[in-house]
Amino acid sequence: MPFYLPVGDEVQIFRAAWDARLPVLLKGPTGCGKTRFVEYMAATLPRRRPEAPTIPGNLVTVACHEDLTGSDLVGRYLIKGEETVWIDGPLTRAVRHGAICYLDEVVEARKDTVVLIHPLTDHRRILPVDKTGEILEAHPDFLLVLSYNPGYQSVMKDLKHSTRQRFVALDFSYPPRDQEARIIAHEADLDLDTALRLATLGERVRHLTSKGLAEGVSTRLLVYAGQLVHQGVTPRRACSVAVSRALTDDPESARAIDELAGAIFG
Repeated sequence: MPFYLPVGDEVQIFRAAWDARLPVLLKGPTGCGKTRFVEYMAATLPRRRPEAPTIPGNLVTVACHEDLTGSDLVGRYLIKGEETVWIDGPLTRAVRHGAICYLDEVVEARKDTVVLIHPLTDHRRILPVDKTGEILEAHPDFLLVLSYNPGYQSVMKDLKHSTRQRFVALDFSYPPRDQEARIIAHEADLDLDTALRLATLGERVRHLTSKGLAEGVSTRLLVYAGQLVHQGVTPRRACSVAVSRALTDDPESARAIDELAGAIFG
C-alpha cells in the first residue's frame, strides 16, 4: 500500500468524485505529493466489477510531454511478423479494463491531444477510436485524473477553459512542517528529530523564493536528503547534494541554503 498522509479533506473529496465518476484535476508544485496521492487512492478505492480484468495497481500513468500524440494515448497499428495488429494505448487500456488514468503535467501535452479526453469527461464517458471505428464506453471503474504545476503556467502552457471546466479541482501544496517531518521519517526510515530538522529546512528554503530562488524545495528532495542520511552521509552534506545543488546553479542561492542547513544541523 503506498504511504500517504492526508493534509486536508483531499481523500474524502476524491472518494466523493470517484463515487460520482467525476474527473479530477490536481494542482500543485513539483514534488508535493500529487502522484503519491493518486497511487494511494487507486490502491484503496473499491472496484464495481472486481471480477473484470485488472490493471496492476488499478492505475495507468502517462508523463505528458510536448510530443505526446493522440496515438500515444489511444493506440496504433503495429506490424508483428506478417500481420498488422492493433495495440491499445494507455488511455484506451484504462477505459477498456477500468482503472484510473493519470495524465501527469498535462499542460505539457499538445492541445489537439488533450481535446481527445473531452468525451470521457462528461455524461457520455466514451472514447472514440477513429483508427478502428470503435466508440468505447468507459468501464464503470474508469476515472480520469490530470495534474499540473500552476507555477509553470504561461499563455502557451495552460489548460483551455473548455478543458478545465470538465473537472473538479484539488489544490495541493507542501505539507505543514510537523506532517512533512512524519512523511520524511517514514519514507527515509529516519528518526523523527532528524526528519523534523529537514522539514524545518524545507520550510525556510521556501521562504527564499521571494529572494530569487525559482522554486521551493520539494518534499521529494527532503526525502532524498533523509535517505542519504540513513545511508551514513552527514546531514549537512546530504542537504548540499539533495537540496541546494539540486535546486539551483546560482552560487549565492546555494550558499544561502547551505548556511540554513548549517544553522539547523550545526
